[in-house]
Amino acid sequence: MNIFRQEKNYLRLFLAGIVNGIGDRFSQVALLALLLELTGSGFAVGIALAIRVVPFLLFGPLGGFLADRFSRKRILIITDLSRIAFAISFVFVNNKSDIWIVYLSTFVLAAGEAIYAPARKSFISLLVKKENIIKINSLEQVMLGVVLIAGSFSGGIVTFFFGPDMTFWLNGLSFLMAAIIIFPIPFTNKNRHIQKNGESNIFHSLKIIKKLMITSSALYIAFLFELIAPLFNGIDNVLISIYAVQEFNLGDIGVGLFYGALGIGLMLSFIIAQRVHQHLLLIGLAALILEGLFLIILSQVHLAFIAFIIYISISFVSGICNTCFDSIVMKETPSDHQGLVFGLLTTISNTLIGISMFGAGIILEVVNNRMLGLIGGMGFVLTGLFLIVAYSSIDIGHQTK
Repeated sequence: MNIFRQEKNYLRLFLAGIVNGIGDRFSQVALLALLLELTGSGFAVGIALAIRVVPFLLFGPLGGFLADRFSRKRILIITDLSRIAFAISFVFVNNKSDIWIVYLSTFVLAAGEAIYAPARKSFISLLVKKENIIKINSLEQVMLGVVLIAGSFSGGIVTFFFGPDMTFWLNGLSFLMAAIIIFPIPFTNKNRHIQKNGESNIFHSLKIIKKLMITSSALYIAFLFELIAPLFNGIDNVLISIYAVQEFNLGDIGVGLFYGALGIGLMLSFIIAQRVHQHLLLIGLAALILEGLFLIILSQVHLAFIAFIIYISISFVSGICNTCFDSIVMKETPSDHQGLVFGLLTTISNTLIGISMFGAGIILEVVNNRMLGLIGGMGFVLTGLFLIVAYSSIDIGHQTK
């Protein structure tokens, strides 16, 4: 691919992301199966999933701040290497009395991801040419698609034939391989903001971000998007497994198929997303509205094949939406403040998704699956329309000044 020949350093980041992501997917599949086998309780699984959310609230902003102050490459390598032991530690879980290892290691792994994610996102703009930002962000969706497809299908297969311990060892190996892949990327020193006193200051960065949001209506809307959209993303995350098992009677195979469909859609989104060069915000919001409409249609579908096609369509427009908003943040935010911005966005998004998933579980006790899916889809549509109106009113306000 021509873009990889132009951006060889990003290619390493891309490959490391695939290796890292597939290893994590392997481990997730095996870990949840192990918990169910040892405890027979969905409550234990729920605790493990909840523990993955908490570190983002605690360490997301810290990870962003560190990314603006220190070498982003070094942060990625250190967080990868430091997670190896905890990824492998699950092999020592043999009975109920060892469950504490699961919770401790899950927390540490999620904390590492909370620090890793903003450093990786903000590293992209330092590695690639400005004119390639949109194309690179569309490749990020391809990476997620590859991880979903490979991780969802092969993770279950490896666990079935070789047992969960093999997947835990592979996850630990994936962290080591990712660090090795990233290592040759040259160090950059453009990412540290130095004040007059010679030190980077989180409060100074927050003031800069506030000013940027005041002057950039697109960045302001991007933050609003991250405040609202995750509230409905959590519903999708809960319903995909429920649809497969309860509505279409496909069992675990159906869960893998639907996640695979999401991966296919994300990969296909590259075809369109890479060609978007203007009106990023409006195209992103239009894609968000389409995602909501597809979710509404999905809530009324009763054929598994059509549901599979719709899931491809949902992730296709979602990939375009994500590409647009990530590109807006990178274009509108100076590189020396991107770490904190992505740290805040990661914290907000993951925390709200966790709350949304918890709320969806409660709502499903009183509302049927398809009705909740309809509500989630309408939520996306209304969010998109609201943000378009908000952007238009802000734009008009700026023009009248």
